[in-house]
Amino acid sequence: MEDGAAAAAKESALRRPRGPRLIAVDGSAASGKSSVGRLLAERLGYRFLDTGIMYRAITWAALDRGIDPHDAKALAALASAIDMQVVLPPPGSAATARIRIDGDDVTDGLRSPEVDEAVSAVSQVAGVREALVRRQKEIAAGGHIVMAGRDIGTVVLADAPLKLYLDASLEERARRRHADFVRVGHESSEAAVLEDLRRRDQTDSRRELSPMKAADDAVVIDTSGMTLEQVLARALALAEAAA
Repeated sequence: MEDGAAAAAKESALRRPRGPRLIAVDGSAASGKSSVGRLLAERLGYRFLDTGIMYRAITWAALDRGIDPHDAKALAALASAIDMQVVLPPPGSAATARIRIDGDDVTDGLRSPEVDEAVSAVSQVAGVREALVRRQKEIAAGGHIVMAGRDIGTVVLADAPLKLYLDASLEERARRRHADFVRVGHESSEAAVLEDLRRRDQTDSRRELSPMKAADDAVVIDTSGMTLEQVLARALALAEAAA
């Protein structure tokens, strides 16, 4: 039988994360980066943050305060001064982050059609991105984390040992996003979703600050035709190889 010290050491080893401290997961809209990132963090016992929720929170706050989503000066001031708390679930949890604005949990309002329509414009504002990137780096400094977004491997966690970039055909991504809308009762045609994704791809890839692109050292995974479990298995293998 194992003595107490040996048993404790074995249990500690089993709990120890099996990958590098920082894992960046980038990708286009509806490529699966959030779902894969969350499950990857859960399997590894890491914290997880989908940084898109922070841009949605700024957008929600701007709309709530009557700020024009195209008023760059006002948006930058808001992003720098806002009382926003990002509450991450425990490492390895299947839950997602919660956002509090001025002490109130606003997470459930961040997927509204109004926020969907305005978030791309808000996220282009240099002052907004600079303020949120600072906060994201502070969060990453807190320990093992999988962080998902559009500029994680290139800007936020540029020194991450493992960077993944997920993509899929525009048609496949539109099908997925439309299915998500149907599940939550949002009315929209698949054709309209496809055109919105096309517009967002152009906006995100052409913006001057932190354009959406794969980092030079990222592993690119085309998720078209792949199941979530297949993509997750590939990500887990890469994480364990990079440990």
